Formats: sequence, structure tokens, C-alpha cells
Amino acid sequence: MSRRGGHRARVTRDGLQPGRRGVGGRPAAALTALVAVLLLAGCGATGSPRADASPRGGIESGSGVTGTVTVLAAASLTESFDAIAAKLERAHPGLTVEVSYGSSATLVQQVNQGAPADVVALAGEAAAKPLDPARVRSSDTFASNSLEIAVPPSNPGHVTSLTDLSGLDLKVVLCEVTVPCGKAAAATLAKATVEPHVVSREIDVKATLAKVSLGEADAAIVYHSDVVAAKGAVSGIPIPAELNTTLDYPIIRLDDEAATRVFVHAVLSPQGRATLTSLGFGPP
Repeated sequence: MSRRGGHRARVTRDGLQPGRRGVGGRPAAALTALVAVLLLAGCGATGSPRADASPRGGIESGSGVTGTVTVLAAASLTESFDAIAAKLERAHPGLTVEVSYGSSATLVQQVNQGAPADVVALAGEAAAKPLDPARVRSSDTFASNSLEIAVPPSNPGHVTSLTDLSGLDLKVVLCEVTVPCGKAAAATLAKATVEPHVVSREIDVKATLAKVSLGEADAAIVYHSDVVAAKGAVSGIPIPAELNTTLDYPIIRLDDEAATRVFVHAVLSPQGRATLTSLGFGPP
């Protein structure tokens, strides 16, 4: 599991009796209602969101939420969650977001073993199945992702399709079969009836992509979002929809703290989803 710096690098954790008259001859009930409205208005202006409240709107400032939220997130979410966390911290100066990134399978194992975390976001609904249900407070699907072939910008292996990955002179890197990107790649390759010439399997999608961006491999199967986030360090070769595999990403709240709710809401908000879309994720 990797840890990022910045906002904090992170895998890098929101009496009068009925019928009697009040001041100026107003009915007591009306006066009581007026006082209640004023009190509620005051709370709305200055109070912090309660732990049992569901924040509305987008990544907004002025809520008064403070504290630290610890997030465990799939490696493919690195760029998008870094951006969302930075925006959220700017909007809420008293809030700190700590995010740790890694393989979804590893993150679930860590949560089940009692690792301190408020939120876990995973690559694929299947990755969440082993999660201890006693830890889960809520779960929402917030994005989707599909696969793409990544090659060096010069494409030395002349890869144009999945079929080319079987060439014996080609160095192909995949994720470990136990992690979501590896399972998804295996499903796609099976549909295409392609047996790639695999020279290495990596612990997560970022490590897999790095082999290509560093020129140590001719091709890899990664997520479309990783090709987008690489910003030209690799080139992407689309995989036909009928052969591709799409994963839905869940964000799971592990407690009821206000800071936790604010972070989850930020991911689900229109601003959060716009950030995810800009970095290659699809809608949930």
C-alpha cells in the first residue's frame, strides 16, 4: 500500500402553557414556533453537520467540519481522490484527508484485520464481498471503469489489438490474478480467446502501468482511467466493448462521523463526479 504526501499523503484517513398569552398578546404556541424557527436558523448558520446528517450540495465551504478522515482506496483512484481531497481540504480548512492507495484485495484484508479507516473505496463490487459486514455503515456505487491496452508512446511491439498480445517476442505485463485488474484482464482475454505472452504480474494497476511507462514492457492491460492519468507517458489501445470488462466502484463508509460523511458526499457530489469523469472514469 502506498502513501501520498500533500494534504497528507496518503493511501497513501462530518415555558408557556398551551392557551396562555405571551408577550404583546401573541398566542404562546405562535411564540414558541417563532422561537423554534429562529433557533433552527441559527443552527443552520453556525453549527457543524451532525454525524447522523447527510450533507447536501457539493464540495462547499463553511460547514465547520473539522478532524481527520482516513481513506483506503484502490490504486486506480490515486489521481482522482488526490484531487477531490485537495479541493475538500481547501473548502474546509479544519479538515484533513489521509488517503492510502493499494490493491483492493489488500485493503479489504486490512479493514477486516482492524486497520484504522473511516472509508474504503474499491475497484469493483466483487472486491467488497469479503469485507466484514459488521464494519459497513453504507455503500454507494460512485464510478465505473473499463480496460484498455497500454503501450509505450512509440509502440515498439506494434500492438493494435488483444490478439497481438500472444506474440512470443512481445513482453506483456498484467496485474496479479488475485486483484480486480488481474481478474478483469483474465475475463477479457478469455472472451477474446487470447493467451498473452506474460513476463510479469504486478501487485496493482499502477505497478503494472509503470512497467510500460518505464519501457520495461511492450504492453499491459490496465484501466482506461490509468491511461488518461498517465498524460502521454503511455498510449492507449481500446478494447472492443463486446470483449471488454467493466467494473463498478463502491465507496463504503465504515463509521458515522461527520468528517467521514462529508468526504463520501464530496465523492458522490456533482463536483466529485466531474473530477472522476475528467480522469477517465465512467458513470456509476
